[in-house]
Formats: sequence, structure tokens, C-alpha cells
Amino acid sequence: MFYTYSEKSLANKWISTYDKFSPLFVCILGFTKTALIPNISLAGSTPEARKYTALADAEFLVKGISAPCKYPLPPLIQGVSPVFITRAIIDYCQIPLYLFNTGLPLNPSFPCINLKGKPANCLSSGKALPLELVINLFYEGLAWGEKLTENSNKKYLVLGECVVGGTTTALAVLKGLGINASQKVNSSYPYCNHSYKELIINEGFKKANHSFADAPINPFELIASIGDPMQITVAGMAISASLKTGLILAGGTQMLAVYQLIKIIVKTFHYKANLENILVGTTRWILEDKSGDILGLAKSIGGVPLLATQLNFSKSCYEQLQVYEKGYVKEGMGAGACAVASSISYNLTEKDLLSIVENLLKSYYI
Repeated sequence: MFYTYSEKSLANKWISTYDKFSPLFVCILGFTKTALIPNISLAGSTPEARKYTALADAEFLVKGISAPCKYPLPPLIQGVSPVFITRAIIDYCQIPLYLFNTGLPLNPSFPCINLKGKPANCLSSGKALPLELVINLFYEGLAWGEKLTENSNKKYLVLGECVVGGTTTALAVLKGLGINASQKVNSSYPYCNHSYKELIINEGFKKANHSFADAPINPFELIASIGDPMQITVAGMAISASLKTGLILAGGTQMLAVYQLIKIIVKTFHYKANLENILVGTTRWILEDKSGDILGLAKSIGGVPLLATQLNFSKSCYEQLQVYEKGYVKEGMGAGACAVASSISYNLTEKDLLSIVENLLKSYYI
């Protein structure tokens, strides 16, 4: 099932409004060269492997195990990709899927909508993306938020992402948007190396040649300096979609950064949005991570309903899943929010979810 950790009245109102609706899963793919920094992420055991993570996860999400893959799932130091959770759920529940390419390092081998973005430079450069591209991606997001909801027909959106190294760019964006996120973010490692991330971020702010602590903040300039292409795209998509239906931002730290980005864009540029239509959905492994404080982060941002699936792998017969209970991997590819949505819309239990994920893993290893 799932549990609501913050803004329970807003979450309950959302659920009572949309529990008879069905989800549409939208996954935004991107890349930042921040992922190539040694030991920055476990979403790929080496920097070279991390170039292919989003491509491989998305290909598996679309094709499952039924077809040969151009991009095999990269080996992880521990566990398996959270795409197994997402794939199992959308296949079992027959949830419609849309994939968007905002800047992958190589051509995808699966159908997706190309927004003509580009991979971001390492945030330590202070020049992550061209400002014009950031603005274009925002408007693409706005347009697609409208398209995906123009005939919503009792649908709500689950907006997921795959950006390796994205927790670090999320921390940078949160700090740039005025949120004290130090020591609060999560990581694919069992224990987040906060000081390592801070060193990289401080270098990025220094190279950007101006302080984002000075008001007023220009959120587009901030993303251009230290962000990634997914963040601004999802922000635009959520702003326009929220006027027509409900949506779940699928992730932990990264989607809290997007939520704060939405708030600042709406405030700065006077866009209309219905924030009461937006939840953030993740996994309990994120909430139980003692090396972070995502609940404190959500409360610092304010007004954000934070939900998490209570999916538990401690009784799984697969060691690759059991390691989630030891703090590895935790989240990604919209896994937590898809599990939450499966409980809201299809009444799947924790036992149901464990069973369908294990069945997929069994088929994969046969």
C-alpha cells in the first residue's frame, strides 16, 4: 500500500478526487555529465556504464524481456535497477506509457518523443546548458502537459525521470532556489556522501560567476548554470497539466527539486498552476534513509504532499531485491509513484506488488 508523510489533508483530497481515475505514465529521460564523476552514483558501476543507464532502463521499460536489447541493463554494484518495479507494474496494470528524450548521450533504440535537448555539462562547470535551450525545453514541457491532458478522460499523470547523477543536480537546484537542503538529500548509495556533493556544487556556483542567493532568482538561468534538462521539462509539463488533472511527481530528491522549481516559476513569471493537483510519490526506502532527511526537505519547501509506497523486499527470495532493504538503489524510473498509483487505482497490495516484481525478475534470469 502507501503512506502519506506530509500534507495529509491535501493528499486525501487528491486521492478522493482521482481514485476512480487511471494513471498514464510519462518518463522524462536526460543526462548530465555530472554522472561521469567517479563514485557519484551507483546507477551503473562505472562512469562509462552510467552513460547507458537511462537508455537501457527505458529500453527495458518499453520492451521488457521479450526482445533483444541494444543497450543491456548496466551492471550495478548491488541490486537491480528499479525499472523492474516500474515495468512489472505498468505491464500488469496495462498503464499507458510515454517516453521523452530531453538530452540523451546516444540515440535511443525505442520509440520516444524527441524534444531536441542535449546532455547537460557537469554542474561543476557552472555552464550546464544553453539558456535558450532551457527556455525551449520549458515551453516544450508546457505544450506537452496540455497535449497529454487535452482529452484526460479520467486520467491522471505520473511524471517519472531517469537522469543519472540527478540527485546532485537536484541538490544544487534546491540550494539555488533558497532551500537549505544540505545533509537532507538521498543517494543510490546506502549512505549519501553529502560533503562530496557539496564540493561539486560549490565549484559550480563559483564558476557561474554570480550568487543565486541574491533575489530575485531567475529559475531559467539557474537551470542553465547548474541543472539538467529533465528538471525544466517536467516543471513545464506539470504546470500546464495541473490545470486539467491530477499528477504525481515520481521520485524523491529530484522531484522535490522540481516541485520547488514549479513554485518559483509560477511566482516569478505568473504562470497559472493548480498546486493542489500535484503530489510527490516515492518509496519508503527513501523515507527510511538515515543519511538523508527527505521529509524535512519536503517540510522546508512547504505545501508538498509526500507519499511513499510501503513495498517491502525483506521476504523476497531474490538477493537482488533484498539489498533494497539495506539501502541500495532505493528509487528511480518512477518506481515508487507507479507503486503508489497501482494501490490508488488498482488496489494492489504489498503482497501483489512483490509477486509481480519477482515474477518479472524470475523471467529475466531464466
